[in-house]
Amino acid sequence: MTSWQLTRVIAGTFVLLSLALGAQGSPLFQSPMWLWFTAFVGLNLLQSGFTRWCLMERILRKLGVPAAN
Repeated sequence: MTSWQLTRVIAGTFVLLSLALGAQGSPLFQSPMWLWFTAFVGLNLLQSGFTRWCLMERILRKLGVPAAN
């Protein structure tokens, strides 16, 4: 799996997990403050779409995950 693909998997996991922890109807509900994390991930995805720079991809590449061809 490339860093590009893994970044999207991680972002999707973070969004779903933070929604599960922040939505009051969820059986995993902890606090509505978790929704701020959802917004943070969304803003980072939006920013990376415009700037073509993503911190998570950079971290993954330093950990040895191959870049997309």
